[in-house]
Amino acid sequence: MSATDASAIDEAPRGELTVRLVAMPGDTNANGDIFGGWVLSQMDQAGGIAAVERAQGRVVTVAIDAMTFIRPVRVGDVLCVYTAIDRVGRTSMKLHIEAWAQRFRSHVREKVTDATFTFVAIDDQGRPRPVPAG
Repeated sequence: MSATDASAIDEAPRGELTVRLVAMPGDTNANGDIFGGWVLSQMDQAGGIAAVERAQGRVVTVAIDAMTFIRPVRVGDVLCVYTAIDRVGRTSMKLHIEAWAQRFRSHVREKVTDATFTFVAIDDQGRPRPVPAG
């Protein structure tokens, strides 16, 4: 095991495990790595789940800040997405979202990307509405 693998094992994900799924061959680019857009989509879904629970209703994604792809995700890896609510405003929420890969047929896990997502709570007409007190 390399020093990089050891540090990846020692580091802990931040937040609550919200989505967990296997990366499949249909989600790859020409190099055989999983598309970054697929990972982004899973992160957005996980953030949406956490934001809906906190907002007690509909939300929309309005921004993604500072997303950095650290390592590739490969076919067979289990993608684990963790969410943590960093800030709640009147109608919006900022969530820290991390994606980790548990490598295929191993217990090694590595952070593959993280970002800050902003969600806005909306009413049935699609207008911003206050986020209930936590």
